[in-house]
Amino acid sequence: MSILLPILLALACAPLAYVAGRWRTGAAAWVGASGALAALGVLAHGWTQGPARVVLPWAPTWGLSLEFTRDGLSGLYAAMALGVGALVVVYSRAYLPHHLAEEGRSPREEVRFHELLLAFMAAMVLLVTVDDLLLLFVALDLTTIVSYLLIGFDREDPESRAAALLSLVLTGATSVVFFAGAMTLGLQYGTFSLPLVIERAASNPASTGALVCLAVGALGKSAQVPFHFWLPRAMAAPTPVSSYLHSAAMVAAGVFLLQRLYPLFAPATEVRDGLLAIGFLSMGLGSLMALVADPFKRVLAYSTIAQYGYALVLVALGSEGAPLYVAIHAPCKAALFLTAGAVTQVTGKKKLSEVGGLRHSLPVLAGASAVAAAGLSALPLTAGFFKDEVFFHALAKEGPVVMAAGLVGAGLTLAYTLRLWWGLFGGPRRDVPAAPRLLVAPVVVLAGLILLGGLLPGLLVAPARAAAETMRGEPSTLELAYHLDARAENLLAVGAWVLGAALFATRRAWTPGLSRVLRRTALLGAERGYRLLLHLLDRLSTWLHEKEVRDLRDRVASVLVPTGLLGIAVLGVTPLRARFMVGTVGWADVTLVMALAFASAAALATLRAKGHLMLVLLISCVGFSLAMVFAFAAAPDVALTSVLVETTFTLLFAGLLALLPEARLRRAQKESQKPRGRDRLAAGVAGASAFLLSWSALSHLQAERVGQRTVELAEAAHSPNVVAAVLTDFRGLDTVGEMSVVVAALLGVTSLLGLKKGRR
Repeated sequence: MSILLPILLALACAPLAYVAGRWRTGAAAWVGASGALAALGVLAHGWTQGPARVVLPWAPTWGLSLEFTRDGLSGLYAAMALGVGALVVVYSRAYLPHHLAEEGRSPREEVRFHELLLAFMAAMVLLVTVDDLLLLFVALDLTTIVSYLLIGFDREDPESRAAALLSLVLTGATSVVFFAGAMTLGLQYGTFSLPLVIERAASNPASTGALVCLAVGALGKSAQVPFHFWLPRAMAAPTPVSSYLHSAAMVAAGVFLLQRLYPLFAPATEVRDGLLAIGFLSMGLGSLMALVADPFKRVLAYSTIAQYGYALVLVALGSEGAPLYVAIHAPCKAALFLTAGAVTQVTGKKKLSEVGGLRHSLPVLAGASAVAAAGLSALPLTAGFFKDEVFFHALAKEGPVVMAAGLVGAGLTLAYTLRLWWGLFGGPRRDVPAAPRLLVAPVVVLAGLILLGGLLPGLLVAPARAAAETMRGEPSTLELAYHLDARAENLLAVGAWVLGAALFATRRAWTPGLSRVLRRTALLGAERGYRLLLHLLDRLSTWLHEKEVRDLRDRVASVLVPTGLLGIAVLGVTPLRARFMVGTVGWADVTLVMALAFASAAALATLRAKGHLMLVLLISCVGFSLAMVFAFAAAPDVALTSVLVETTFTLLFAGLLALLPEARLRRAQKESQKPRGRDRLAAGVAGASAFLLSWSALSHLQAERVGQRTVELAEAAHSPNVVAAVLTDFRGLDTVGEMSVVVAALLGVTSLLGLKKGRR
């Protein structure tokens, strides 16, 4: 139960914030932050008790269960999500009222924002604690959906809506690819339980295709090349969203997946080499873009792409410092995002070229953000120093080329971080109003944690080792300390500092040229390909729509032909041995054959029907004949249902025909008497598929076994009869799905009516 308690507390934060917000708007943030801190405290207490797992059976006959784990990796990421989340919620309490006032929106929407932010926090905690591939995908999709709502929170802003849609499409599509990989692994190993999958993969390595699918899902979440371009666009979201999702939560989810599944990737050297190349490419591209971007949130967004490129390199190399790198990066980047939001609120500016010299008016914020910038740049006396130490330690084992690439990346990090901080706080004095305390306090807390980790690195060793042991499946020897010698890590760090300082000092000389190069290369980048793909898909959709809605026959064909082709494709990949069997027809089957013959004759007669009323009556004859078939086949309940449905629809069609204009009926009748070649082709495909599938299914009927088993299951379900058991128990999930569709349709209709009423 101690494993589930932090999850339950995290899940309860959003509902509790909603209830508190109904009482008083400002209470939502405080209740939500308190819930997050309570969950963090329970998590820390449970972590001291060691690793543990809990398995809750869900569908035992299918081998499905709800599995959760408490280990070093889940503890580290859950603490990061809860801790940073609580601070961001407190920050939002001061940020949202001003933001909503600028947008001209109701102050009550602050409660909705906190609900969404806390819901994302709960989804993130769920993601890092589940121990099952299917649940992992479900939690991953939850983060995608809630992040879409958060990025698009300013729904009246076209840029915000476009950014939300872009993130939803890219991260949602890559999540589907991840699901394909998870399903492949489940089929390969006969289970979706992660410990069992990893155990069986030790003797039977996972297929390369499955690993590539899993990697694509992770890369999409972490905004790595070629899926990186959604992240800068997402900066249209309010600053608390950027601070939380795009530093410590959503973007971290992708790298977390790779670390959680690392035992599967370990033997696949080709896949890990690909991840290594993508990591270095993301690191370089993100850093270069951060060096020239003007909006300071975009500088941080490109920086995030680069920094998670670092983490991807560490995962690809199997470094035990990979979890530590992400955990240290999160508070540094979150603090800088929060700083950017505070600067925007007190100045009204969003670009580096429009601000500067704020260190005099905002000294506390400038000092706290300087600590965060030093941590991101891996300067001594900050926790960030050790993230680069583990990075350089891993590169030192790979040779001079990899070491040189890492040195350049670290130098670029210092250069764009200096550029950001100096652009905000350096230069001639600029007087602005003081920032609200709640906008500064979270930055100060994060800066204090960064300094504490740098002064007392021993505090980081235990959680970093526990996470590394979970990731690699072997004991960790990770050590964090300052070494005043000429080891490779120190030499690379000094080289990076020198390079970064030189780049910053000479930025006016090379920035214009780099900007021109990047603008030209962007014309051939992944974002342009994405937009071209959307354009082509839109044109294809328009063409298909024009073909489909031409008349009723085309609409019917658009449904029947793909369904028929799919059915034939299923038969094509299914073994055909003993698939189509021919039985004998006895005297006991005469009535059944007569009913089928009558249904066939009625169906053929519809082809020559001269009037709509005659056509309706013939179609009803087909339905009533099939009801006879069900009755003769010992299915009276289905027969009764068929009779009721046919009667209802016959009356409905007859009533509609009486209301339609006669001229339109005559024109439709005339057109229907002119069959086209594509009509015959559509009918042939659909009919052949239905015939073959029915023949195949009827060739393997085992009525006695199925009936007896159904009766036994009905008794086990404590049902008074078989029909009730089928409707309420066996098809219960199907019924829930149908009801969900109806409810969704009703909600949609209600929303449309509300919009219509509002426009009046």
